[in-house]
Amino acid sequence: MKLADSHCHLIYKGLGEQQPEVLARARAAGVVAMLNISTRENEWDQVIAVAEREADVWASVGIHPHEADEHPDVDAAKLIEKARHPRVVGIGESGLDYYYDHSDRDRQRASFRSHIAAARETRLPIIVHTRDADEDTAEILRDEMGKGAFPGVIHCFTASGAFADIALDLGFYISISGIVTFKNARDLQETAARLPLDRLLIETDAPFLAPVPHRGKTGEPAFVADTCRFLAGLRGENANELADATRANFHKLFAKTIV
Repeated sequence: MKLADSHCHLIYKGLGEQQPEVLARARAAGVVAMLNISTRENEWDQVIAVAEREADVWASVGIHPHEADEHPDVDAAKLIEKARHPRVVGIGESGLDYYYDHSDRDRQRASFRSHIAAARETRLPIIVHTRDADEDTAEILRDEMGKGAFPGVIHCFTASGAFADIALDLGFYISISGIVTFKNARDLQETAARLPLDRLLIETDAPFLAPVPHRGKTGEPAFVADTCRFLAGLRGENANELADATRANFHKLFAKTIV
């Protein structure tokens, strides 16, 4: 299999201390492309540095909704400027998280709209985090799409089937993480089984959410292969063909990765 891990955090604790070994294991597992995601401004230069050093790693710039309160000065202009770097291929992750509410909801919504404006201007995909916020996320995406189209992906998808349909109607891709392998993820499995192949991505969100059979361990990009195999079985597809399709989708969405 040749795989793309569309969302990982290579500088985070658990991966950053052994990054060469983590990358080696990923490559041995067939991972040929990784998107290293930022969640705070002070991570931007770090994730870009990894992407400058490693030909199969790219970077995003963004502010996670948990961090929105701490970054009131990160506006669309600042994101657009940083996204000029040739190794920055996406905007985010950004969005809404009403499960933890670590940041004020109004501040989250304002930050989300700033990221969308940057995605629209740069034509780089926005990487959307949404948890327990389907209604507001859908409302903002629809409203902003009315101002001008922009590409994007719902990362680590755990929302409802109805929300998946809304995202697909808006032209978004949907990324499935190792959560789909969990025994209690029946609703997600039903949605993942019916997603159109040409809009599907796979990710690890490493170091989080290690799939079965690695649950309880530190997640890493190599484990995207396990998620791919499980998802292929769920969908009645060949794992190699699913890997090829999701990798092609990754490069189509994150077009700056095509060299």
